[in-house]
Amino acid sequence: MKRYIAIAAGAGVLAMAGCQPQPTPEDRLGEYVGHWNEQEFAAMYEDYLSQGSKEAFPPEAFDERQQQLITDLGIENLEVSYTAQEDAEWDEAEPAEFPLTIAMDTLAGPVEFDQTVSLIHEEQESGENWFVEWDPSLIFEDLEEGDEVAVRTEAAERGEIVDREGRGLAINGIGYNLGVVPDRLEGDSDIAEVAELLGLTAESIEESLNQSWVQPDQFVPLTKASKSAEQLIADVEASDVVTYQETAMREYPYGEAFGHLTGYIGSITAEQLEELKGQGYGANDLIGRQGLERRLEEQLRGESGARILIQKQAEGAEDIVLAEQEPTAGEDVELTIDAELQTAVYDSMQGEPGSAAAVSPENGETLALISSPGFDPNEFIAGISGERYTELSEDPLNPLFTRFAASYAPGSTIKPVTAAIGMEAGTLDPQQGLEINGQTWQKDSSWGSYRVSRLHPEAPNPIDLNKALVYSDNIYFARQALEMGTETFIDGLTAYGFGEELPFAIELESSQISNDGTLGSEGQLADTSFGQGQMLANILHLASVYEPFLNGGTIYEPTLYASEEAGQVWKEGLISEGNAAVLQENLRNVVTDGYAKSADIDAVPIAGKTGTAELKGALGEEGQENGFFVSYHAEQQDFILAMMIESIEDDGGSDYVAGFSANAMEQYYLNN
Repeated sequence: MKRYIAIAAGAGVLAMAGCQPQPTPEDRLGEYVGHWNEQEFAAMYEDYLSQGSKEAFPPEAFDERQQQLITDLGIENLEVSYTAQEDAEWDEAEPAEFPLTIAMDTLAGPVEFDQTVSLIHEEQESGENWFVEWDPSLIFEDLEEGDEVAVRTEAAERGEIVDREGRGLAINGIGYNLGVVPDRLEGDSDIAEVAELLGLTAESIEESLNQSWVQPDQFVPLTKASKSAEQLIADVEASDVVTYQETAMREYPYGEAFGHLTGYIGSITAEQLEELKGQGYGANDLIGRQGLERRLEEQLRGESGARILIQKQAEGAEDIVLAEQEPTAGEDVELTIDAELQTAVYDSMQGEPGSAAAVSPENGETLALISSPGFDPNEFIAGISGERYTELSEDPLNPLFTRFAASYAPGSTIKPVTAAIGMEAGTLDPQQGLEINGQTWQKDSSWGSYRVSRLHPEAPNPIDLNKALVYSDNIYFARQALEMGTETFIDGLTAYGFGEELPFAIELESSQISNDGTLGSEGQLADTSFGQGQMLANILHLASVYEPFLNGGTIYEPTLYASEEAGQVWKEGLISEGNAAVLQENLRNVVTDGYAKSADIDAVPIAGKTGTAELKGALGEEGQENGFFVSYHAEQQDFILAMMIESIEDDGGSDYVAGFSANAMEQYYLNN
């Protein structure tokens, strides 16, 4: 907030019989300085400058120039003060002189100087009065007529984003300027070849070649390419008319696997420039546009260096530095993410639409956070073409959508949570079996046409918790939910964080029990017990709710930055060690004895739970099915991996997702 100091001295006082005394030069200077501190330059010029000053300096050299300098130099906290002349006697035939102190903050640091201002008594259209003799030295001490004020900026080195092992996710690397040397071009055919190779128009190339600075034997840059654009660089190397030069450029070494998480930087927009006015950004600056690059912009960008110069026009005169500030590099940011795990999981998803998250059950650190399919942020840093952006935005798999931020019906992956709530409430005995016959069930005729269906009616009776998980029996969990009752079930889900914002560094959709947090019927209670109805879960939260089964009953606040304190308890006392041991055994049996056969691999003993959530059409017809698998290494238990793949109805169900997860774990554990 600008701070202005105006010293108004010698205010006029009504004298005898209402007579108004003539203002003294100090009165006039006090008013002038008041306008100056308020940056009211037009009023200063019109009402206070001497006739000679006005003739020497037109309004644009006074008002417009100073207003422009305020903007260009980032001037704030302008403070102009003068020393009062007590008991002075003023001779209208002589100039009245006052010492001034002028101070301000600029984008290159503070500027302060002393100067002397003179006022002369003369008659103008407004009448006789004291007027300021002005020249550019009242803007800056050494500024003379004809001199220019220039700003030279030096960009700060942007901080890098690295994983938990220091592996670069967003780094200051190299890229390429692609262009031509005019002397090597022979007619329109070469221009056409350049246009086709670089994806430009002949008109834009001609425009670049016609710039005033272009010389026949000098390289003229036309576009940029990232280091990852290997085929394009190979094509340029093979060309006789296009060449390239290395240039500093932001790099994203892991490409698509981290596109949604790191985001990318790009040219600042006019809207951003206006929004960030006064914060040191220029029209040619790069700024975080998506993901962590945008969220961490203030930490990463650093502080640009700047030098404010008076460029002297007199022959032989040297430029004068008014203020200078060296650039300060941005901060590096270390994530809790394991780049090798994230890459293994992303690659295992084979470009299928979905999301995945991995967390440590020991302290809640986020080890992977993935949206698939991804996009390569290197394409954006080099300057993505409109055609390519349209291709991405119209892709039916929607690679620009950040799926890990959304929430989805979790299906049967919620059943272990339902079981844990029932066991802790004392309404579910894991050893006690239920007699369940047929493929569908309803409590009684009050349910009308609503019935709970199960996929495996061949499951042998009695159905205890282990069989219910192995066969993923919806009827068993619906009956257990009815047994514990709506209030107990809602309280249990709330204790696991449903209906509450996930305490995480970036905004994610919250998991919900239902649209309004209530369960309005027994049918809705039954549906919710196996992850349908209106229940939704975010993928990171879904991984987190399995933590209590492995660590003694706690959900930790998930962390993303290494600077955050890990192991902060979010929810605790959720399950006893005995009940957790039962679930661990059952979840291993889901893989070895159940229908997650693709996860039953020799390389890694996997435990987990599959889930399939059917999305009904507008008229209740069968629709898309999303598949889930939440899993972990049954012996090491060093992370929990939750994965979701959309539209698996033609891929064999959720075992399809189990296969992806198993492949990711196998690759990760073989290499680590």
